[in-house]
Amino acid sequence: MEEKSMKKKIIAVVCGGDSSEHDVSMRSGAGIASQLDKDRYTPYLIEIHAGKWEALLPDGKRAKVDRNDFSFEVEGARVRPDFCYVTIHGTPGENGILQGYLDLIGMPYSTCDVLVEALTFDKFVLNNYMRSLGVSVADSLLIRAGKGDEVSDTDIIERIGLPCFVKPASGGSSFGTTKVKTAPELRPAIEAATKEGGDVMVEAFMQGTEITCGCYKTRRAAHVFPITEVVTSNEFFDYDAKYNGQVSEITPARLSPQLTERVQKLTSLIYDILGCHGIIRIDYIITEGEKINLLEINTTPGMTATSFIPQQIRAAGLSVTEVLTDIIEDTLSK
Repeated sequence: MEEKSMKKKIIAVVCGGDSSEHDVSMRSGAGIASQLDKDRYTPYLIEIHAGKWEALLPDGKRAKVDRNDFSFEVEGARVRPDFCYVTIHGTPGENGILQGYLDLIGMPYSTCDVLVEALTFDKFVLNNYMRSLGVSVADSLLIRAGKGDEVSDTDIIERIGLPCFVKPASGGSSFGTTKVKTAPELRPAIEAATKEGGDVMVEAFMQGTEITCGCYKTRRAAHVFPITEVVTSNEFFDYDAKYNGQVSEITPARLSPQLTERVQKLTSLIYDILGCHGIIRIDYIITEGEKINLLEINTTPGMTATSFIPQQIRAAGLSVTEVLTDIIEDTLSK
């Protein structure tokens, strides 16, 4: 019995996905696998992409994942993970689809549940829900896929104003997002967003300081990380700013102690209201009068070398390894 209790748990780090952030997700997966406690866990990267589910084996080969129970074969032996750490940015890991499957087969996982994933993935629905709870968000309107002709440029400008952001309503990245400054730029921006995600959200521009704050909770403790201030010379925090170094990331953010506390308390409150699980990251913009405005909620935040969460974990005096262990063991002990 003692030998069995010491057996390493199999951790499937699920990455890839079918969005434009596939490659970033693969890097997040590699980052997580490298940080897992190897004395406790044996990690396998599982890539989900274009209908294929494959385990990446240490010898460089790939093994097909059996979707009946999420198992795969390693050196002639059938391996079934004890836990899935989901780090897909976009579909199907950030919109509840994968979580529904994992619930059906009884596989514990690292993220929020189906409802929270679906809610936070749709930016327009999330904004309206959070507004109903008293959280400040930008004004926005929704253009359904294929219905762009039903909303005129004049309607958009009168309602939302210029400049504005045109983005896919559902998505986990900045792909398909355009900052629109003039009326002639609207239609090309709507077309670009439609190609990326279907429904399109047009959102009012807010001038201010962009920040982001990570958080995770277990039954024993709540951890709200130090805030990161995002400074970029780009038009907005786009893909190049996120992943190609065109940004300054200041952790902890240059905010007053009072404002820092307000942001962290709001982050913790949103976590509890939604019933989140695992690590989330909430992006805000601070506008005039120190008004805190919600931008979006990331339920599978990036874990690459340049990502915010590892920076915030270190600034909190923690290690990524101990945070991952905390989340896995808390989930498995339920």
